[in-house]
Amino acid sequence: MSTLTAPTSTPPLREDATVIGLVGLAHSISHYSQLLLAPLFPWIKDAFGVSYAQLGFLLTIFFVVSCIVQTLSGFWVDRYGPRPVLFAGLALLGAAALGYAASSSYTMLALFSVVAGIGNGVFHPVNYTLLNRKIGKARLGHAYSVHGITGSLGWALAPAMLVPLTLAFSWRVALVCAAALAFTVLLVLVWQRDKLTLPPALAPRPAHAASTASTEGSLDFLKIPAVWMCFGFFFFYAGALSIVQSFAPEAARQLHAVPAQLVAVCLTTYMLCSAGGMLLGGFLAVDADRSARVVGAAFGFAALLALAMAWLPLPAFAVPLVFGLIGFSSGIAGPSRDLLVKQSTPDNATGRVYGVVYAGLDIGQAVVPLVIGRLMDLRQFEAVWMALALLQAVLIASAFKVSRVRRTPLQMA
Repeated sequence: MSTLTAPTSTPPLREDATVIGLVGLAHSISHYSQLLLAPLFPWIKDAFGVSYAQLGFLLTIFFVVSCIVQTLSGFWVDRYGPRPVLFAGLALLGAAALGYAASSSYTMLALFSVVAGIGNGVFHPVNYTLLNRKIGKARLGHAYSVHGITGSLGWALAPAMLVPLTLAFSWRVALVCAAALAFTVLLVLVWQRDKLTLPPALAPRPAHAASTASTEGSLDFLKIPAVWMCFGFFFFYAGALSIVQSFAPEAARQLHAVPAQLVAVCLTTYMLCSAGGMLLGGFLAVDADRSARVVGAAFGFAALLALAMAWLPLPAFAVPLVFGLIGFSSGIAGPSRDLLVKQSTPDNATGRVYGVVYAGLDIGQAVVPLVIGRLMDLRQFEAVWMALALLQAVLIASAFKVSRVRRTPLQMA
């Protein structure tokens, strides 16, 4: 197997830093868009007279569409280059936020969830193609670190921005401001478009030259075992993340009698500490051969903390601290995880590989909450935390499996 390599000559630090910053800025808007509606559910519920189940289905629409588009957009990135696909994604997210703000029915909200899902689906194939092909090898670990940090900050920004604007004005005004943010970032990237220039990985073929052989060649990357191991890894990773984001704070409150004001800061603490862990993880992601060990150690510690939350009689004040430690430990694993995927990527299939691999994120976020939500309905709060620990243990095994099978040779057509 031919693996993708970063530029052989290290670009100037300023050039790398600019690209990393621009890609990170775009990534933050992707994560921000994933929480456009959830913080506003109480107000939207009253405005449209719908149930929380119906509102949750809007998120299912978003992630299912994002999953499909993420897989397809990898092919677009390899064929046309990442820059036009990135610009289209940001424009669609801005348009979706405006559409949400103007919606007069639940059907319109569902329609614009489709638009938002299409926009969100392009970012991972675009971002990792830009980072892997433009950033010097010595700085890739730090690039992955910044990429993960900006995503976490996007998640943190959405409720911190949208809820106060809703309280001060209305949920519609808040969503208009969200659209303005997306379009502002798009304008910044258009202004700096020369920094994002990258030729397609696949030269366009004349129509008359198309053949079954060429089509099969474009799908040869699917024969790489590590691609599917990475897909599985991200499925379980997304499942663990969805538990933390959606159910773990309430499960912890029920188990340890945590006051409401402390519950409210658990997720924020997790996200901020995760960003700090990614910063440290960038220094550890310098050697692909030890990446699996870094991931294994980080998620092993996180799993022990999850079991402690399930079984130990923790005082209420300690619960946000445990969330922070789990976030920090999970964050450390992020850059090494991305390095494992990078080492499994053929030269001319960057977008396609990342499109398929990161589709596991969307599928995990769509499927796992259905199971954990049932545990919550049954008031099996210990089981929620045990499920989180189990998923983290699976991530350890998956990382070592990816590390082994990525060495399987395959000649790409």
